[in-house]
Amino acid sequence: MAAGISDVGLQRDHNEDCFAILNDQELYVVADGMGGHRAGDVASRLATDSMVEFFRATAAEDVTWPFHFDARLSEEENRLLTGIRIANRQIIERSLRSRECHGMGTTIVGALFSPDKGKMFIGHVGDSRAYRVRDGKIAQLTRDHSLVNDYLLAMPELTEEQKSELPKNVITRALGMQDHVTVDLQSDDAQIGDTYVLCSDGLSGMMDDGEILEVVGESADITEACRRLVATANEHGGEDNITAVIVRIEETNSARIEMAQPTPAAASPASPQPDPEPKAPSEAPPASDASGGDEPKG
Repeated sequence: MAAGISDVGLQRDHNEDCFAILNDQELYVVADGMGGHRAGDVASRLATDSMVEFFRATAAEDVTWPFHFDARLSEEENRLLTGIRIANRQIIERSLRSRECHGMGTTIVGALFSPDKGKMFIGHVGDSRAYRVRDGKIAQLTRDHSLVNDYLLAMPELTEEQKSELPKNVITRALGMQDHVTVDLQSDDAQIGDTYVLCSDGLSGMMDDGEILEVVGESADITEACRRLVATANEHGGEDNITAVIVRIEETNSARIEMAQPTPAAASPASPQPDPEPKAPSEAPPASDASGGDEPKG
């Protein structure tokens, strides 16, 4: 089963995050738009919508794909890779057509569960993360494409003082930056009871891994876990938009979406979420949902 929630946070005036849960394809996506006035919310919405549309279109085996099928990769990895590349192309094309959208971009993390193979396939670009919670432990499955991480890879001997001088909000890879995008792909052998958390940096930047583990581990209900993650991130300052998608692997897992009841102030989840007063988080819709907000990251 899966659930998702997105919240504007406490210090942004609009939400540029977006997430999608595609039940019948067992696809889960979180995107964190950037650009502020340069339409980061458009970029994240384009990314999730493009992924959803591609996965729906390729549900049939006789569909021609827009990118070359890499025989070295599994079908699931090829679908994730191609979906993310299509999203990148859509964002670039929109930014070229529209002056208001020029320079926009988005991070993305997508997870595709294969019940037949018992694997969770993950593809990501940027600093939106995927975690796995298992047996009381949490593991970060993705590596942030950030300036700090790139420096650490090149110079692992950096002192804490040197690391503190590096800007922490600069990402080195995102959709919309260039025609070709490098996507990190991996697979994880899933076990019954595993919980996967996809999130924007508005969550991971406000909570450490131990706090995420505590909330997820103590919440039997994944929708409540999503709400508690957002609430905790806001308690820590809510400096950015906050989005979390949680997927729990069950014995008869079909990625059933656990629907949360929207608050009276929330708009219909079928349409983009305005910023209500008081701002209410948007929760999982039948297919995809958008909300977001984030200043340029680099």
